[in-house]
Amino acid sequence: MAVNTPKQEIVAFNDVLEGFDDMLVIAQEVEKYTIPGGPTAQARMNDKIWRPMPSIPAVYDGFDQTSNFGSITQLSVPVSVGIHKVTPVTIGPKDGRDQESVNRYFRDAGLSLASQVNLSVFNVAANWATIVSKRTVAATGYDDLADMSAMMVEQGVPNFGKKAFYSARDYLKMAGNIAKPQTTDSPLARSAYERAYVKSIGNFDLFENDQVKLLPAATATGVTITNAQPLYYTPVATTTDSDGNPTNVDNRTQLISINVTGSTVKVGDAFVFAGTPVNSVHHISKGDTGQLKTFRIISIVTGAGGTGTVRIAPPIISGTGGTRAELEYKNVTAAPANGAAITFLNTVAAPVNVFFQQRAIELIPGTYAVNPEDGWNVVARGTTPKLGIPLTYTRQGEINDLSVKARLEVDYGVGATQPEMIGMQIFSQT
Repeated sequence: MAVNTPKQEIVAFNDVLEGFDDMLVIAQEVEKYTIPGGPTAQARMNDKIWRPMPSIPAVYDGFDQTSNFGSITQLSVPVSVGIHKVTPVTIGPKDGRDQESVNRYFRDAGLSLASQVNLSVFNVAANWATIVSKRTVAATGYDDLADMSAMMVEQGVPNFGKKAFYSARDYLKMAGNIAKPQTTDSPLARSAYERAYVKSIGNFDLFENDQVKLLPAATATGVTITNAQPLYYTPVATTTDSDGNPTNVDNRTQLISINVTGSTVKVGDAFVFAGTPVNSVHHISKGDTGQLKTFRIISIVTGAGGTGTVRIAPPIISGTGGTRAELEYKNVTAAPANGAAITFLNTVAAPVNVFFQQRAIELIPGTYAVNPEDGWNVVARGTTPKLGIPLTYTRQGEINDLSVKARLEVDYGVGATQPEMIGMQIFSQT
């Protein structure tokens, strides 16, 4: 039987909802997607959904296209909705006398949960950032944003919905440089001086990020790529499982084999290929940008970071194999040569400052069943006003000692749908 709830707890829960969204700084700047079909459909999909990547149709010259017709290769990426965060607490009979303190506790719990959502989005951005802006100086301001913007624009990333999140120290250095006396007096310079606030530069909306993630310096030496694994990648939409049924393929990464002379490579290391230029291209026109394509190590498969196999993002799609899918999704001018040296970009440990096009990361609300008829006192269930993240406050009394167990919880998933629209900037590198 459902249990009635005092009015003041419903009011307090509404306060939690309001405070929750106030803290979702990063989460409010990514794409939101709600799985159609509700909780039943989500359960049947095992809390995993495949989201389409942008198609890039090939363009050919001339009237006669006899040899150019081919099937559509629609790539997709998996996003799991499996993050569940809870703040549980036991309220004793003496504690329960001060309802205001209890309400305050759950308002603060809402802020803690908000921070976890923010952290999840930030970690996805930091882990999947493949556009790497290496700066040899400390944060300066416009030149930093200009480098990021140039890398995105020349690769065809849409010039709208671009967001950048700087660690507090790098953000304040940027604001400090903008606010220097020699800077032309302007609303931007005044706000930087008076409030250490920078709103937008170079088509980026800028935010100060209270989360910090350090990228360690790369330590491996003498690293080269070998042809034990293919040196280039061929995108495919589906493959066939052991039962002969088609199943989707995640095309965000590629396995490569490496030789390592000293130390080990690490997850997160950023690099370019030396030797024959492996340059980035404009994703639509396929024009050579003249700039080396940047890559990240996503996981270590064999060799514990030494000689062995690693998974990188993005895959090396050079068009070498000549398939229609390779030509459509081509992202580099050429594949690296067997034995090509790998040059690391993260030479000094530094905070990761992330930037991305809004559609490159998705935040998906999750679902779960909490039925009052099962004996729980479900104080309230709702969604946060701006994001639609489900938030539930549940209580259960203990007759033995008159205590109450209460919990506040959220359920969601975050996915990088297009790593080649996500980047990071690291400062003071050698």
